[in-house]
Amino acid sequence: MQIQTNTDSHIEGHDALAHHVETTVKEGLRHFASHVTRVEVHLSDENGAKKSDDDKRCLMEARLEGLQPVAVSHNANTIHEAIAGASKKLQAKLSSTLGKLNNR
Repeated sequence: MQIQTNTDSHIEGHDALAHHVETTVKEGLRHFASHVTRVEVHLSDENGAKKSDDDKRCLMEARLEGLQPVAVSHNANTIHEAIAGASKKLQAKLSSTLGKLNNR
């Protein structure tokens, strides 16, 4: 599973952040690793330099073998909270999507 991290101009895309994203995604999606080929993570600060609640956004898009991509997003006060929230949402979405296929 490939993990690609993208940031907007208001988020510093340093190695530590990329490592955190990779660790969080791999740990959260380990049960689905055989079905997921790539995960694209887009991190942004929706208000830029202005400070406000829930302005950090994490969008995750998982590419599944033979299926349409699945995307979720989560807004939070910090970028780490946004990553964790999006990861949990993606786990639930993949569980639902792949569970429906197994029931057919």
